[in-house]
Amino acid sequence: MPYAEGRTYHDADSHVMETPDWLVPCADPAVRERLKPLFVAAVKPGEETMIEQARRRHLDPADRERAEAEIMLRKNWSALGSFVKEDRPRALDLLGFASQLVFNTFLNPYLLNAERKDDPDFAYGLARAHNRAMVEFCSVDRRLLATGYVPLADFERARAMAEEAIAMGSKALLIPSACPARHSPSHVGLFPVWAIAQEARIPVVLHVGGGGQLLDPNYFVNGLPPVPDFHGGAENFRSVDYMAIPFPPMQTLSTLIIDGILDRFPQLKIGVIEQGAVWVPSWMRQLDTTVDAFSKNEERLKRLRLRPSEYVRRQIRVTPYPHEPVGWIIEQAGVEVCLFSSDWPHVEGGRNPLRRFEESIKGLGERAKERFYCENFVDLMGAGLAGLIPRADPEGVLP
Repeated sequence: MPYAEGRTYHDADSHVMETPDWLVPCADPAVRERLKPLFVAAVKPGEETMIEQARRRHLDPADRERAEAEIMLRKNWSALGSFVKEDRPRALDLLGFASQLVFNTFLNPYLLNAERKDDPDFAYGLARAHNRAMVEFCSVDRRLLATGYVPLADFERARAMAEEAIAMGSKALLIPSACPARHSPSHVGLFPVWAIAQEARIPVVLHVGGGGQLLDPNYFVNGLPPVPDFHGGAENFRSVDYMAIPFPPMQTLSTLIIDGILDRFPQLKIGVIEQGAVWVPSWMRQLDTTVDAFSKNEERLKRLRLRPSEYVRRQIRVTPYPHEPVGWIIEQAGVEVCLFSSDWPHVEGGRNPLRRFEESIKGLGERAKERFYCENFVDLMGAGLAGLIPRADPEGVLP
């Protein structure tokens, strides 16, 4: 019996658990010789030292049976299909999701740091290695939807990388939520990237970890003992860090809306993944009041054909955390905005996210629930779900 049953569930956030040398086989020779081992210790302290032990356990028939029975209990490398690609289809069967959008776990900071340095050859070569590795991992099952990274630092290379990632088999284009080092994400030089995504009916997605340094480290210099992080270690993910997660996507999305990107590319869809959603209703209201306050002197605001909140409902989709008041968020932001996600196999997703989501949205009607679990994801992914759903929505607009 699968974990999720009774309706169609599309999972907007799942992960591969990389190993330190995960990128090496997929990197071009000039990039391969410069790669450093991936830093994979940002989980439970010491867990990264047991990767090979986990690999051997997955080959043991007795342990494999237990792993299948504990599909939502085992996390990180201990989870079946978390890093051995051949095991992922069986894991997906047990999870019961119709599809999973798949992200890296450890690479976003590495990709962003490379992009911000004056070395575009390495930055785009690193992105290419990431994209090859993601597509290869997801190649074992068409329900697995690979994300391909597109650095925005160089206009022409970004255009070429977007085309290459889609041709390679990426089903979504992952971009940083942090601002590029020398220009806005709304710069006219990036118009071809948005045009390519729109024409291909492939979404652009932002993911936690792509926002750069969230906080000035001095916020933690308080004269008190160090606070353990979410995983039980230190200096990775704490309550004060958590409060800053929405800031980079809020600013990037605001800029894209105000500078008219969503107006110019009306079929472009953007997913905001694993960055919560409780901030979305007030942010939408703030965007609308910003137009009211500044449109007298800003021609760009006068040119917008919709209210900012209407662009959000039409084109932006966001994954709430299971501990957030999801029913309230949907009531305030609109039924079009929120997406179900499991964050599997990460610890942060919890052992039973469906139960928490169900409790939060129990007061909503069936249509709103169907949009949350399924239809909003179908709308976001467009051609990325070709062959997986019985109908296609060529306009990318749901009733």
